[in-house]
Amino acid sequence: MRRHEIPQGQWDRIEGLLPGRTGGHGGVAKDNRGFINAIWSIAKTGVPWRDLPERFGKWDTVYHRFNEWCQKGVWQRVFEAVREPDLEWLMIDSTVIRAHHHAAGMNGGDDDQDLGRSRGGFGTKLHLGVESLGLPLEIHLSPGQDADITHAETLLGDHEPEAVLGDKGYDSDAFAKAIEARGAEVVIPPRSNRKAPREYDEVVYKERNKVERCINRLKQFRRVATRYEKTSRNFLGMVLFAAITLWLK
Repeated sequence: MRRHEIPQGQWDRIEGLLPGRTGGHGGVAKDNRGFINAIWSIAKTGVPWRDLPERFGKWDTVYHRFNEWCQKGVWQRVFEAVREPDLEWLMIDSTVIRAHHHAAGMNGGDDDQDLGRSRGGFGTKLHLGVESLGLPLEIHLSPGQDADITHAETLLGDHEPEAVLGDKGYDSDAFAKAIEARGAEVVIPPRSNRKAPREYDEVVYKERNKVERCINRLKQFRRVATRYEKTSRNFLGMVLFAAITLWLK
């Protein structure tokens, strides 16, 4: 097996989750594994689609198939299927992904593509919810200038953790009430300008580093560390693909 190709054990876990079935009509499933290997290579190395190694077939065929799976929500469904979360804690954070100039220029305007300017430059903000073992659980995108707190409740999803951990950027009375309404503990340090600082479990809060480590693991995929995709939909597909591989290890 070559580098950046899916091992047999991991392939066995997702083969039945992909479109098409081996032995069915047409050729949809006959090269699913080769296609997954091609996306793994693109996502990990960050090479342009046109530079995809010839052993994976025609680059434009691979690209159009990836684009179709993004449109149909295949990556999201597989991601949700492979998750087996430990929900003692739900840890949330965000990071700005710088956009390469190839990501700009999509018809429809920047507002439709989750691109914007922030102190991190021109790019997309990746909002992440991570479970107790440090594996990605919720993934959302927004323009780079969006405040973390505006997407905080979205990261809760329908989960019911014992505690929610976040940094000071998530210190909000409304968000704290949303957490408590689920019966979870609020482990978020108060902002320095609070007149009545909230008490929080400082020992548990130290575990929040797991969400930062998860972000670092996702960024080992160069197509996640830098945004090259013009559409938000396809960039999310790359992030979801990277997240799937973390769950398969």
